[in-house]
Amino acid sequence: MTSKTEGSTPPDNQTPQRGMPEVNKVTADDITASLKAGFSDFLARPVMSGFFGLFYAVFGILLVWCLVWLGKIWMVIPAVIAFPLVAPFAAAGLYEMSRRLQTGESFGWSDILTVMANQRKREMGWMAFVTLFILWVWFYQFRTVLVIVLKDSSFSDLDGFLHTVLFTPEGWTFLAIGSCVGALLSAVLFSVTVVAMPMLLEREMDFISAMITSVRVVTENPVVMLSWAAIISVTMLLSLVPAFLGLIFTLPILGHTTWHLYQRAVQPAEG
Repeated sequence: MTSKTEGSTPPDNQTPQRGMPEVNKVTADDITASLKAGFSDFLARPVMSGFFGLFYAVFGILLVWCLVWLGKIWMVIPAVIAFPLVAPFAAAGLYEMSRRLQTGESFGWSDILTVMANQRKREMGWMAFVTLFILWVWFYQFRTVLVIVLKDSSFSDLDGFLHTVLFTPEGWTFLAIGSCVGALLSAVLFSVTVVAMPMLLEREMDFISAMITSVRVVTENPVVMLSWAAIISVTMLLSLVPAFLGLIFTLPILGHTTWHLYQRAVQPAEG
């Protein structure tokens, strides 16, 4: 039997409250504890959690297949690299699951999916715009560097493109420049979203305040939060190796963990 409450879904006419939440010091122990709590949430609802991972994995497979089918070979690498960066949106349902498990609320499929659908009416829609803009910058700079560095190279299929990139001096230069720019954009996107996404799902606040709070968490805990970013990046990229199927397990666990880390990094809302 499912709960009739919509949890964090606000009335349509409710105005987001402006405010700057207090941030906490985060340690490596907080990451460890959050990982344990995230794994526990996954085990509590493995089928529902795994569904979000499966959906994300299938989307990734179809994305790569469509790029190859359309002949956009050059877009495969930036798409695969950027793919984990949109995971916070896929994890919105996981945040809500963790929130309800934490408060002891009962829930079913309709409860979680309704909350996810209602995010389009809230500030998370603006966060989607910010993310898409950063991704657009990523693809634009990737294509620009590709044209400048590999202008004399030719490749008509994925194998030819990978050979050019991995086994030629021009390809190494291309990878070096692209990796530096990609790392910078990834750091920016991570900083503005790492706690902003779960915060906007839980609280009524504007997305600018949420992004500023997220950046404050990172800047006040740089070593710990960048370590968390590295854990996410390595785990997600390794999950892509077995035809994206590793995401069925890793995405839910990381999503649940992010919720618990957010709870430790930001002071609870008043009331």
